[in-house]
Amino acid sequence: MKKLTGPFTQILPLTGLPIKGALKDEQLHIIANGGVLIEDGLILAVDDFEKLRTNYPSAQIEEITGDHVLLPGFVDCHTHLCFAGSRAKDYAMRNAGKSYLEIAVSGGGIWDSVTQTRLATETELSNLLAKRIARHLAEGVTTIEIKSGYGLSVTEELKQLKAIHQAANKTHAHIVPTCLAAHIKPKDFDGVESEYLKYLLNELLPKIKQQDLANRVDVFIEQNAFNTSDALFYLSRAKQMGFEATVHADQFTTGGSEVAVKARAASADHLEASGDYEIKLLANSDTVAVTLPGASLGLGMGYAPARKLLDAGACLAIASDWNPGSAPMGDLLMQASVMAAAEKLSTAEVFAGLTYRAAQALKLNDRGILTKGKLADMQAYPCNDYREILYHQGKLKPARVWTAENND
Repeated sequence: MKKLTGPFTQILPLTGLPIKGALKDEQLHIIANGGVLIEDGLILAVDDFEKLRTNYPSAQIEEITGDHVLLPGFVDCHTHLCFAGSRAKDYAMRNAGKSYLEIAVSGGGIWDSVTQTRLATETELSNLLAKRIARHLAEGVTTIEIKSGYGLSVTEELKQLKAIHQAANKTHAHIVPTCLAAHIKPKDFDGVESEYLKYLLNELLPKIKQQDLANRVDVFIEQNAFNTSDALFYLSRAKQMGFEATVHADQFTTGGSEVAVKARAASADHLEASGDYEIKLLANSDTVAVTLPGASLGLGMGYAPARKLLDAGACLAIASDWNPGSAPMGDLLMQASVMAAAEKLSTAEVFAGLTYRAAQALKLNDRGILTKGKLADMQAYPCNDYREILYHQGKLKPARVWTAENND
């Protein structure tokens, strides 16, 4: 049965905007007093509400009362939501002036999360994850990428990916799993980094394919993780096996974004250390530049050069990096709003980076805009002007959120 939802004071369908480069708010198409016609979770039409009601008299009406601004659902294309335990001790030490290395030596860092996650059962992990997904969905995030990477062995990585699969079956949000077994070399692996990556290629990735647990792999390229040549070899082999690739790139030092472009990765994520060379490289490629303002806030670091990336012509997405260490907040809209003020991003650029451009980072072309044939993933904010949403810096939350699964 067809359903007509509205009227909305404003609808921003985000149609007609380019996939790459800078955007001005004047480019936004705004439908006043609009409605959305939906059937079987897909959008049939977005237009004036009364016009749609006249043209489709048999449609079921879902009436929206009061002022509301409708946007596509957000796409969070980089998270580490599947974990157990807390790294509050790390956060306090970091704020007290301790370095990343000092924290790691004292038992903190990624390995601390690995230890705590390994102690949790698959069911415990899935239950913890389900709560985080529910919060994200309530805040308008309808598609969520979720990485493993706190298992770092065949058994434990499979446990994480199965927990993600289990949680995905309990939510209306769309979940995109990614294998980040190449997060760091585990302390209990007897061998060097290149040998660990070969172990993953030979022992883990075939099982993931066989069990259909993920179609994406990620690798952390950094001085304390994996070097560029080993990472490029890993990504090339993984792609030959049928996996899509993404990269933790240029967080503290450069080199990762160049690997991402060479490997034709879907995205290069972080980019806080990216300079003019890396910006040009990304802008001239099909690799999406994903900025993670939550990590900048959590670590007290500068933001990725979002303004320069857009001006150079890159496709820029904004993701939360929600994780127990560097980005524990997980509030995507707040992080994007704050970075927008610092980097001087237009409202159109922020909304694009949270929707259809973020979907591009996941190679998903069926969401992120509100138009015929796309998924009916939508969120409505209780205000009468779209500019209010970023103005409140994340404190204005959606009053209603719909996904294709419960929007028919």
